[in-house]
Formats: sequence, C-alpha cells, structure tokens
Amino acid sequence: MKDLTQRVAVVTGAASGIGYALAERFADEGMRVVLADVEDQALARASESLKARGATTLTVRTDVSQARDVEALAEATLARFGAVHVLCNNAGVGGDAAPTWEQPLETWRWVLEVNFWGVVHGVRTFVPIMLRQDTEGHIVNTASLAGHLSMPLLSPYHATKFAVVSLTESLHYELALANAKLRTSVLCPGFVRTNIMDSARNRPEHLRAALPTAEASQALLGAFQSVVAAGIPPSVVAERVLEAIREDRFYVFPHPEMLMAVRARMETLLAQRNPVFVFPEEMRLQPKG
Repeated sequence: MKDLTQRVAVVTGAASGIGYALAERFADEGMRVVLADVEDQALARASESLKARGATTLTVRTDVSQARDVEALAEATLARFGAVHVLCNNAGVGGDAAPTWEQPLETWRWVLEVNFWGVVHGVRTFVPIMLRQDTEGHIVNTASLAGHLSMPLLSPYHATKFAVVSLTESLHYELALANAKLRTSVLCPGFVRTNIMDSARNRPEHLRAALPTAEASQALLGAFQSVVAAGIPPSVVAERVLEAIREDRFYVFPHPEMLMAVRARMETLLAQRNPVFVFPEEMRLQPKG
C-alpha cells in the first residue's frame, strides 16, 4: 500500500506505547484511525491528543481477549467508516517473571488470552471483512524479538510471541494461496519505552494470583525495567511499521542489531546443539528444601 490518505486503520492497544505511536503515525498520513484499548481514560486521552492534531478518530473500548469485543470493534468501525484497510493486532501484556513450573495457571491464561487469542480474534473477525472489500489492505501482528529468542523465567510471554510469529507466517501463505490483495507483517521489536512492565494494571481480577518471589525473578524484573526505560521510543517502531506497509515487507525488526542473536539461535538449531543462556549469578535458582 502506497497511498494511505483517507484509508481506515484499526489499532488495538492504542491508548499508549507502540499502539498510540502507530495511531499517531497513521493519522499524520491522513488516515482515519480507530483506537481500541481496554483502558477507558487512557483511550479518551489518546483520542483527544490525535484530534488536536487534526485527526479523524473513533474510540472503542475493547478487551481483545473477548471475541465479542473484537466483533463489536469491527461493527463500530464499519458503521462509522464503512471499511478497514490496515489492522494492527497490537495489544499485549508482559506477564510475570517466574520459573515455568511455578507460573500460576492464571498467569498463563491471562498472557495467552491477550497476546495470542487477541491476535486470533482480530484475524478471524477482520480478515473476512477485508477480503470481501477486495481492496488493498494490510494486517500487522505485534510479536516481539521474544518470538525468535527464548529467555528463562518468562515462558508464557515467549510462548505467545513465538505463536504470533507462526500464526502470521501461516496467514501470509494463506493469503497468497487465495490471491488476496491483503498483505501481512509481523512486528518484532526489542526493548521499547512503553508501559509493558506495568501490564498488571489491566489484569482481570479473576486472573490475579500470588507469585513466587525468587531472587532470580526479582533480578530479571529489575533488569528488564532498566532496559525498557532505556529502549527506543515507540515512534521509531511506528515509522518502521509504516515503511513495511509501503514496501510490502513481512518481517519488521526495529532493532536490526539484535538479528545477530537470532542468527546465533538458528545456527545452534541447525547444528542441533543444546541452547545456551549465560546466567548471571543472581539469576541462578536455589533448590527448595
């Protein structure tokens, strides 16, 4: 897609972070933007900020883990604008740091329902609409470098991001088989200056759980908070996404310097060597008992 003027973009997780940056960048291109998020007040502030820039917006409170909410988002979009041309399945949460065997089932459900099922609901709801339109369109699914590289203590998050990469690759092949005018991209950022470390603010009450307080988990969280705070601004990610849409590029890596780590993982896999992670001493788990 080259000309985005007056096209319609739907962005989930649009009230802050990468989602808001995407909405802002699309608005600057003259697109009409639908902002979806689970946070009412933040969503209203985001919309007002875009309107102050002259954007045409629609806000829809959406919990992407719920199929009916995503269906209502599509209905509201069509009722207001009559079409959708760009879909960004971007909403996501970070989860908690703990060994896989100590991760509460509630955490698994929460992270899977938002990060993975949110993308599933977006694809199942919007792709048929976009196919019926028979016009150019683009779907961007937000994964992460965590969809190509695994780390300890964050298995729910990594599992969902690997799944989103695979789902999007399958979608890419399927649209080609259907000779569709739709294109896809999978967004795989590294550390970005967002509120990902404060995801628990939106955690449903019924999926809250007590977490283990192992020193390794706390050390990892502290390290992540530091690197996220020092990450690239969301506006850089949004610019890379816009370039990918215009260039019909599938993989979007806003941190190209990290591709050497992806290469190392692939080489380890092809050589059938055991994966290696260098554990700082404070991350080593002490056996209980």
